[in-house]
Amino acid sequence: MADIREENNVFGGVKFGNENGNENNNNNVNNGQQLAGNKKTSLVKQGFWSKFKAFWFQEIDWNKEIKVELTPYQQKVEDEINEFLHQEITWEKVHDFLFQEVSFGKKKTNV
Repeated sequence: MADIREENNVFGGVKFGNENGNENNNNNVNNGQQLAGNKKTSLVKQGFWSKFKAFWFQEIDWNKEIKVELTPYQQKVEDEINEFLHQEITWEKVHDFLFQEVSFGKKKTNV
């Protein structure tokens, strides 16, 4: 059985030990630190929000280069998108777009 003796340096004034008088508290703390240091063996199951925060707040190495290879078709589409986004915009083009003729529904044909 464990010995219970009164101690002044311990919170609550009570310290637990084994029958030999050795304290198990230090061993338990060291084992807990070793387990906590090893990510594969965790004492608590990691929940959804913990995983979510760990993913979104992870440290990112912004200096790392990412190389992307595109197929010829993907390169063509990317070039067309860049051409569209970087085209010159003039007031005349804006005016023509805003004041173009718009028709609703089907066109009726005269027979």
